[in-house]
Amino acid sequence: MKFLFLLILPILLSAADRGALSGHRHRVLVSSDIGGTDPDDFQSMVHFLLYADSFDVEGIVSSPYGPGRLQHILQVIDLYQQDYPKLKTWSARYPAPATLRSISKQGAFDSPGPAGFGAATDGSNWIVQCARKPDPRPLYVLVWGGIEDLAQALHDAPDILPKLRVYFIGGPNKMWSVHAYNYIEQNHPKLWIVESNATYRGYFVGGDQSGDLGNSTFVSAYVAGRGALGSFFASLLKGAIKMGDTPSVNFLLKGDPENPAAPSWGGSYARIWDHRKTVFTRWTTEADHAEVFGVVEYAIAVPDGFTARHSVRVVVDNRINTPAALDGNTLRFRFSPRDAKAWSFAVKSDFPALDGIQGRFTAVPPPPEKTSLPSTIHPNWWIDSPDPALAEGVYPGAKSVNQWRAEFLKDFAARIARCAQPKSN
Repeated sequence: MKFLFLLILPILLSAADRGALSGHRHRVLVSSDIGGTDPDDFQSMVHFLLYADSFDVEGIVSSPYGPGRLQHILQVIDLYQQDYPKLKTWSARYPAPATLRSISKQGAFDSPGPAGFGAATDGSNWIVQCARKPDPRPLYVLVWGGIEDLAQALHDAPDILPKLRVYFIGGPNKMWSVHAYNYIEQNHPKLWIVESNATYRGYFVGGDQSGDLGNSTFVSAYVAGRGALGSFFASLLKGAIKMGDTPSVNFLLKGDPENPAAPSWGGSYARIWDHRKTVFTRWTTEADHAEVFGVVEYAIAVPDGFTARHSVRVVVDNRINTPAALDGNTLRFRFSPRDAKAWSFAVKSDFPALDGIQGRFTAVPPPPEKTSLPSTIHPNWWIDSPDPALAEGVYPGAKSVNQWRAEFLKDFAARIARCAQPKSN
């Protein structure tokens, strides 16, 4: 039965295809931490610009974390400009480099803190402006990094929510932007969002990697030397594919974006379930469990003598700092575990009774009896499928992407070839 299902998947994808490659034009805004903690955003930006003729590109926003800034978006647009004369012979709909620069905006530099929102940025304001356009089509916001600018936009302009369709590359990004995520989840539960915490890994893990479809062999065979964009791409990550954010773009290229459960190049997803947030009112040990990819919150009673003048933070895994929010008589710390494992933490504070406290907790996959019940709170929220048949090792949902690897890589190869050779008349 499983084999038969895999045989008919291409037929199902073709029958319900409302993707950009079938002529459906989607409004798209990308929010990226390009230049920040992970250079794969550069690869994904190259890919996105090669398909820019297939969308109505409305914005590119620089988001946290790390040293990523607007200048890194503009760096790739400069390379695009070098290849633009050839690209536009293939399609007059490729946006002019000057147009792309005009819609590229700087978003938040860092987390605004435990509230999840702070001051408006050029990026968050641009999200609001685009969402409010008198266009009946939804605005697809592809979040490749921190989700802070989207949280800020929703805080400042909650009226835009019905127009948004969000595809969030979660996992590690959610770990860093847990406060903004928590704000959205708690205050905007009807948001339409695909939360890809592990499915996205199917772009570079598993699938058909034989011959020239391997992560490195593909780049050397089809990307290196193909114009300025191809040469730049091949110089990254030792000439290997990662492109972990690209499934958000592929989700719009091939499949039915309005139905995340359907097959698509960007994966297929399940309705989210309830109670993914675990709140501890005490310090924990490894025996205490919380859901992987969920939100872990410590709500600790304020000790006698502690005031707002004191500082306190929790360092998770010896590297992830999460500051405390003083909420009345409670100190709140949040974290989102991206891996199913035991996580350690240590408290750092100038208040002696708190400084040096250590603990652990264990992140575990949710049980089937939980994942089988769609949320009653979040009617439009989608997440990695818990179906074991779609898992690639420890990554739930990843096979729903990598089963299309040969198709989307061959299409990408044809696209980047445009940078090397103008279309003949």
